[in-house]
Amino acid sequence: MADRDRIITFLDDLLATGSIRDYQPQGLQVEGKAEVAKVAVGVSASVELFRRAVDEGADLVICHHGMFWDGDSRVVRGGLRERLRLLLAHEVTLLGYHMVLDAHEEHGNNAIIARELGLSDCQPFSERDGVPLGRSGRFSPPLSHDDLRKRVTEVVGAEPLVFPFGPDPVRTIGVISGAAPQDLHQAIALGLDAFLTGEPREFVQETAREEKVTFVAAGHYATETFGVRSLGERLEREFGLPWTFIDVPNPV
Repeated sequence: MADRDRIITFLDDLLATGSIRDYQPQGLQVEGKAEVAKVAVGVSASVELFRRAVDEGADLVICHHGMFWDGDSRVVRGGLRERLRLLLAHEVTLLGYHMVLDAHEEHGNNAIIARELGLSDCQPFSERDGVPLGRSGRFSPPLSHDDLRKRVTEVVGAEPLVFPFGPDPVRTIGVISGAAPQDLHQAIALGLDAFLTGEPREFVQETAREEKVTFVAAGHYATETFGVRSLGERLEREFGLPWTFIDVPNPV
């Protein structure tokens, strides 16, 4: 068992909660039991994730995409009502860490993806509020377009959408998990050979073709499983807590 508030303080300090403006509450979103025996982590808050976390006996859930977002209705009904009912009925604490988890140098989605891709000479890439969210780096040796597709598939566990209009082989790449197709323009400005994010947008194909850069959309969900799993491992080391990753696959 571990004290809930100690865990929250530890994670808030570790991730520098509040250092980047966000669209959801950072850290605690729903308060549950004061003592935690098991942790569940997942990408996005949902009824499915919470039901399975309860079935697994979790007292605390950590999500990348939490439950309350700017602009959402404040009326508690439908899916939001059921999510809250599950958490409150079973006294499960919900924590949400969004952009601070994207950005973290050790546990962040982008830092981990860069390491898993085998990038060297990693540098900060793309800032929010002066804090770099992404990473850019170099493949050594360079990868052919086919090998890049294979490497990304191995790392994220899903087949990416690739617009292979950049140099072949690929020497440099920028990485921002989730939905950051607009940052393709920054990759172009920096002269990178390729850019990887989760989701594409309509403009991406022709921009990539015209600017001779390779664009990789590896899945919003698939690129954001890394941070929460890393936090689960960290809590196990720090507090001796068992943890589980609740996989609710999403093709987007």
